[in-house]
Amino acid sequence: MDSIFKRRVAKILPDQSGLAKLMDGKKIRVYLGIDPTGGQLHIGHAIGIKKLMEFAEAGHEAILLFGTGTVLVGDPSQRDSARKTITPEAIEANIQTWKDQVSPIVNFDKVDIRQNGDWLAKLSITELINIASNISAVQLFKRESFTRRIDQGDTVWYHETMYPLFQGYDSVVMDVDLEIGGTDQEFNMLIGRELQKKMNNREKFVLTTPMINGTDGQPMSKTSGNCVWLNDPAGEMFGKLMSISDDQIIPYLELAADVPLSEVDDLKGQLEGGANPKEVKARMAWEITKLWHDEAAANQARDEFESRFSGGELPADIDTKQVATGQRDLADLLVETGLAASKSEARRLIEQGGVRLNQAKVESETVDIKSGDVLQAGKRRFVKVAS
Repeated sequence: MDSIFKRRVAKILPDQSGLAKLMDGKKIRVYLGIDPTGGQLHIGHAIGIKKLMEFAEAGHEAILLFGTGTVLVGDPSQRDSARKTITPEAIEANIQTWKDQVSPIVNFDKVDIRQNGDWLAKLSITELINIASNISAVQLFKRESFTRRIDQGDTVWYHETMYPLFQGYDSVVMDVDLEIGGTDQEFNMLIGRELQKKMNNREKFVLTTPMINGTDGQPMSKTSGNCVWLNDPAGEMFGKLMSISDDQIIPYLELAADVPLSEVDDLKGQLEGGANPKEVKARMAWEITKLWHDEAAANQARDEFESRFSGGELPADIDTKQVATGQRDLADLLVETGLAASKSEARRLIEQGGVRLNQAKVESETVDIKSGDVLQAGKRRFVKVAS
């Protein structure tokens, strides 16, 4: 049993020994919740899903919960502003492909799929008041993301304070023994623990999984445009993984790959002993790409990466985009061609020297674009310009 507590675990609250004792006496009910804020899942989401599957494979009752109700409020965790509201139509579109995306790591015969909109959308005023009466307003406003915004003079909207109550109520409705979530979810999960104690009169444990950084070294998130998506083509996935910083190689092997921990420790020792990080990074990229595709696709992605990028050659299958030529604002151009998800990401790429035009680094804010020019963002994203 100890092995289930070793990998992809940041904290177990209130304590590991209590959870181990509970699991020794019975099969527990454990769940992981994901809000469908977008149509794609990234490998950061997969960390919690893989931890959930460890419990499922051990014979415990596992629930994968899609937050079709909580997403209407918007999780304020780690947010400097309120999330934009989302329509029911967008929610439905966002969860349409999730099953295909997670199928390489999820045995659906061993996981119960649920949606919290099934109960949250039906709550009466009386029920809402009853839930809220169990948690103090002071407690809700003590969360770090709220206090930071208040200190900065920004607004905390009332509906945002309801999010942890709604997420916490999921634990009550499903009557769970354990909730899994990223470290950014600790506050919300502990609210659920308190509600479970007060409303169901029993304990709920919390297991937090480590967060993973994206391709720019910042926490992986949709809004940052730094994600390795679960449905990325094999070649693109491999290239993204090869672009991460060297200090993230071991965390990626530990959290996102299935390499035995004994091997990960050995590779860590090799890096500390002076081994070439590129070789270990290629092993990491191959392992993760194989997990989401297959060995043949991973081999092909590795070979293509070596021939195209290590050799300094341009890819043969560069996408072509029709854009206005002439003098252009570079940040606008990067967004228009899809090489950056936002102007803020585009400016960050430019400031970091990550933009090239016809293989020459671009340092100015404007460029003279001609038909046939090749724009490059980072090490692996290319677009050929057509007028």
